[in-house]
Amino acid sequence: MRLLLIVNHTASSMTPRRRVRIQRELGRHHRLEVAETASRGHATRLARNAARDGVDVVVVAGGDGTLNEAADGLAGTQTALAPLPAGSTNVFARSIGMKNRIDPALEQVMESIERKSFRRIGLGNGNGRHFLFHLGTGFDAEVIEQVERHSRLKRYMAHPMFAVAAFTTFFRGYDRDHPQYRVEVDGEDMGDGFFSIVSNNAPYAFFGPRPLKVTNRAGLDHKLALTMFRRLEMGVILPAAASAMVRGRRIEKQRDILQLSDVDRITFVANHGPFPWQVDGDYLGEVERLEIRFVSDTLTLVMPKV
Repeated sequence: MRLLLIVNHTASSMTPRRRVRIQRELGRHHRLEVAETASRGHATRLARNAARDGVDVVVVAGGDGTLNEAADGLAGTQTALAPLPAGSTNVFARSIGMKNRIDPALEQVMESIERKSFRRIGLGNGNGRHFLFHLGTGFDAEVIEQVERHSRLKRYMAHPMFAVAAFTTFFRGYDRDHPQYRVEVDGEDMGDGFFSIVSNNAPYAFFGPRPLKVTNRAGLDHKLALTMFRRLEMGVILPAAASAMVRGRRIEKQRDILQLSDVDRITFVANHGPFPWQVDGDYLGEVERLEIRFVSDTLTLVMPKV
């Protein structure tokens, strides 16, 4: 089988020694090519070219951002995607049962490729950019933008940095009085929101070993799920955060949080100027209109045995 290994050498768990071992093991029984990302968006181009060249599997040794880029490049093709978690959080890889350390995860990947344990899945798509597990607008995108300003520290202190960025964003100048956008779901007006998460899978994130779940209605067997905060106040955010750490069931009961599932299309329209957005933990800037849709049967995924 023909494989391409895409390596993000800046990923938190990637070292030269690990890279050599990964190449040796993957190349033992397969025709292996190796490429290293050089800039943002590079993994998308590498994956797209690999699919055009007839590569069977693209293995991504990196974090969620690199994995997202590769998935975006492979969407709509028959080339399979295999995540090899090397980032600080590795949300998607862990959500499908991958170990959160490279060595045991490598064994899972090799076994899954050998058994041809492949699954065809759907992806979310926001303004042309595919996402594997979630898209965020408003507050959480602003938090991620703050974290990305200190990308070097993120490699070593990802979780504390997110906590600090969330605290400082909330209390230092973020507009909590005027909803940033209006939301339409499958053509129906759902009102205004400050902060939304569109889920293609669960969990939303991990805090250390603990999964954070904002919805119990998202998964690879479903379409998109929407969680929208209609108010951005401590009395809403803190109970929601606490609920996310214990399976997210209390979020469903909060009247200031809208939750919908099995959604095909969601549209965000700015109320007063552009709003920030992110996909799979990558900040993508600001937009005044965001069109999101579910794209079924578009990506082949290498699935570990769990």
